[in-house]
Amino acid sequence: MAITLVNPDGLPVIDVYRQVSIATGSRLVFIAGQVSWDAQGINVGEGDLAAQVEQCYLNVGTALAGVGGSFDDVAKLTVHVVDWTPDKMPALLEGISRAAAKLGVTPTPPATLLGVAALDVPEHLVEIEATAVLD
Repeated sequence: MAITLVNPDGLPVIDVYRQVSIATGSRLVFIAGQVSWDAQGINVGEGDLAAQVEQCYLNVGTALAGVGGSFDDVAKLTVHVVDWTPDKMPALLEGISRAAAKLGVTPTPPATLLGVAALDVPEHLVEIEATAVLD
């Protein structure tokens, strides 16, 4: 693996991600923001944040597999949530948990959560992009 995830002393320990990733690989992979479309372009989980988060993570996993990688290679995630408020956190975490179970991983790379006004189409509630490093 080209990524080591750590929580340095002096920073808070966050359960769902690590504060820092150390990359030692030689190939950078930038994955475009993934929305809740399935392989046929059909929106999954309309109106259901957890279902859309799950599909986004599965799509990131598919993109990584397509270039010979996995979530173990992810150095950074950026999560964009429409009309974010803290009461949406349980649905976000539920979607991550369901995706992690299906993927057989615990995705804990550093992550940034951004509240946004809107995404590309009104049905999308979340978009997740990733940066990975492969050997």
